[in-house]
Formats: sequence, structure tokens, C-alpha cells
Amino acid sequence: MKKILAVFLAFLLISQSIPLTAESAYILQEEMDDQATKENAGQNTTEGVEISAPSGVLMEASTGQVLYEKDANTKMPPASVTKVMTMLLIFDALEEGKIKLEDKVTVSDYAAGMGGSQVFLEPGETQSVDTMLKCIAVASANDACVAMAEHISGSEEAFVKQMNERAKGLGMKNTNFVNCNGLDADGHETTALDIALMSRELITKYPQVHEYCTIWMDTITHTTKKGTSEFGLTNTNKFIRQYQYATGLKTGSTSKAKFCLSATAKKDDLELVGVVMAAENAKERVKDAIALMNYGFSKCNKFEDNENLPQSVKVPVTGGIKDEVTGVSEGGFQYVDTSGADLSKIEKKIDLKKEVKAPVTKGEELGKIIYSLDGKTIGEVQIQAAETVEEASFPDMLKKAAEEFLL
Repeated sequence: MKKILAVFLAFLLISQSIPLTAESAYILQEEMDDQATKENAGQNTTEGVEISAPSGVLMEASTGQVLYEKDANTKMPPASVTKVMTMLLIFDALEEGKIKLEDKVTVSDYAAGMGGSQVFLEPGETQSVDTMLKCIAVASANDACVAMAEHISGSEEAFVKQMNERAKGLGMKNTNFVNCNGLDADGHETTALDIALMSRELITKYPQVHEYCTIWMDTITHTTKKGTSEFGLTNTNKFIRQYQYATGLKTGSTSKAKFCLSATAKKDDLELVGVVMAAENAKERVKDAIALMNYGFSKCNKFEDNENLPQSVKVPVTGGIKDEVTGVSEGGFQYVDTSGADLSKIEKKIDLKKEVKAPVTKGEELGKIIYSLDGKTIGEVQIQAAETVEEASFPDMLKKAAEEFLL
């Protein structure tokens, strides 16, 4: 607060000799907002959290643990937060090698005719996948969404089918997409919890999305028959400017959906997803998102065990061509506590099967690592077969018996 006052007094002194321009006033306001945000983010919320929006959820990204919810399963229109799923499918296509960032996307008449937020793509115009992603993440461009949907799946209808299939695979039980950009449509609905699920998938599987979502201002170049022109992009997500730990993700607003936001933030090793649905205005949705994040960062302690897991274990095999099979853990373990417990007291033990019968399939469960705190199990990590062990045939058994006899 003292810093804000100092800046303000300095400004008053300087303004006596230097005329105040709109740009200098804007910069000063930005600096004051940034300082206020830092002070606000440093305050601990220890007695819970309240949001003004009718629906919201706070989720820890690495575990998927829900830390706060308010009517999180109530179906509502998501507006442009829909584009989280659109971006997820674009990154899926990139990972699968179906498309590349430098590929050129041709804009159809249908895509160019999208209303709402757009970057005014023209029929026949081409832009790279990279530019289209930027237009979607920064400017919430409906026309770019449809152009990408057609580029990947042939039509928006086919792309939307993929969106719903991906949603089902993520356990989004209360979601139905009708379009790829979030324009109001009958039956186009989801929930705060489902949005958190797809947002978590996007940022944990494709963290490079933050490179797009944190762009504040940029430009693209339109090249058409009319010539070349520059078009400015400004991020629709004011949360990334008003919260120091913000990393994204996507806003949405229509008259029907009101003001929605899927917000992401990271502080040290803790990453959070906060979803706000149907806030009354843009200011309230950001205020709610900041309240969720401050609550999460003040309450959460995270335990990770990635380096101390056994690299391999051996389990005896009966009736196989080998006498034992190697087992490996399927991944690390993460646990988030909000009760203030001493996480240094977490204990773990390895529980293996005494033996397994051939055939053993790669990936088959051989046991588990059990984590407990104060006598209560808090999680498990599977130990799986790292190889396949075939069942021994009669000749195999004869050969094995002969080898043992010779020994």
C-alpha cells in the first residue's frame, strides 16, 4: 500500500510540469493494479472462500482433487469457454501428427461468416495453425475455431462429434457440445466441474498452451485479394493481468451464459484450475477467480514422490518360460492436503503378490505402493509387469528340467 501511495505522490509532483497523456495514465493505472494484485495475492484466506457467481469449482491440477465447489454439477451454457475443448482437440491433432503448426488453413465461407468475437477472416484466406491457435486463445475468435474444425475433421459437425467423444472419455458426464465456439445454441451446455476436467487435461497434457493464453497483445497479418493488412489482438482474459500467478486460460460471455471463466494459475509446484460460471459481469468473474486461487494457494500443501519409487521389483512366475517377472511403478504419486497435516509423516509400503501364474501380460498389476498418513490410506501407485512372460510349453518344461538337473 505504501508503494502505491509513493507512486501516486510522485505522479502528482511530476504532473505539475509534464502534461498527463492517456497512455501515461494507463501505464500508471496498470502499475497500481499490478501492485494491488500482488498484495492481495499475498493475503491468506483461512476461513473458506465465497464467490458471487452461482456456480464454480477449484481443482488442483496434478491430482484432479476438488478443493472447493458451488453447484459444480449444474448444467449451464459455457459461452467461449467451450474453446478449451476446441484447443484440446487441436493439440491432440498436433501430437498425433495429423497437423503441424506451420500448416496452412484455408478459411471457408461458412467459417468466415461466424458472428460474435472474431478476427474477421475472409473466405479463401489462409493462416497457419499457429496463428489460428493464437486467434482462438487470445481473441476468442469464432471464425478461427470453425476454420480449424473444418481443417481437422472436414466439417464442424464432425469436429463437434469428436469434442463430445473426448468429453465422455474425460468423465464429463453433464456436457453436450453443439458447436465448437460456444455461441448460444439449444442443448449446448456443461458444468463447472466438467470445464475443470477438460481444462486440467489441456494444461497438464499440453502445458505449451500457456504460451498462447498468456499473450496480452499481438497482431496477425491478413493477406487477401484486397491486399495485406494488420489486425490487432488483445486478450479477452483480464485475469492474466490482474493476478500475478495467472497462466490462463479462457473466458466466455454471451447474454445467455453471462460471464464465465476457466482460470489457471501456478505458484511454486502447485497448479490450480478455477472455474466461474454465470457471473454478473466481467469484473465479478475475475474477482471470484482470484478469490478461488488465493484460497487454494493458502490452504494447499502438496506431497510428491517421484524419485524414491522402486525402479524395478521381481515377482515369481509359475508355469512360465521365465521364473520371475520384472515390475515397475506406473508413475509418481501426488497428494494435496488442505487440513494442515504434517506431510513429512506420510509413510509408504510395497505390497506385492507372492507369485503370479503364466501367462503374464505386460502392464498386468503385480502389486502396489500404498501411502498412508496417520494410519489412513491416502493413495496408491500400481506396480505393473514391465514385460510379457509366456506360458511354458511341454518342450520348454523338459528343457528347463534338464537344465536344473545338470546344475
